[in-house]
Amino acid sequence: MGELSKRSTIYFEADIHQALRVKAATTHQSVSELVNEAVRLALREDQEDLDSFAQRANEATLSYEELLEDLKSHGKL
Repeated sequence: MGELSKRSTIYFEADIHQALRVKAATTHQSVSELVNEAVRLALREDQEDLDSFAQRANEATLSYEELLEDLKSHGKL
């Protein structure tokens, strides 16, 4: 772990903890490394979602009825 690492207590369900320990052993990583990477990926996905929402913020919206009518007119319903 790096110099700037912070310590935290996390409680895992028993089966998740066991899976993490097995994966850590088989990949020669620590449980902390696996958890840090999983959190990084989740945060990255959240940021990508927020970026997508921001890019589409000015798009016109359709009511549910308008959406159904559009789908029908294109033969998708």
